[in-house]
Amino acid sequence: DVYKIGGIGTVPVGRVETGVLKPGTVVTFAPAGLTTEVKSVEMHHEALTEAVPGDNVGFNVKNVSVKELRRGYVAGDSKNNPPKGAADFNAQ
Repeated sequence: DVYKIGGIGTVPVGRVETGVLKPGTVVTFAPAGLTTEVKSVEMHHEALTEAVPGDNVGFNVKNVSVKELRRGYVAGDSKNNPPKGAADFNAQ
């Protein structure tokens, strides 16, 4: 989900599946293709220096409005194999 929090800004919320999420990381949201910087990461209203797989976190992003992000978007490191939408796939 995505929330707008007064005095903070846009806060996407979700689970870290792989890798780590740290403040200062530049992330890309797929399938929108938006790229932005993570300003802060929180879990249960406590600031984190990094989030690890399994953590349910909220993270503050720079210069992105709530209307630009939607539930289900995937965020990933823009420098290291950024996420992309699939053109097609074959179900098994």
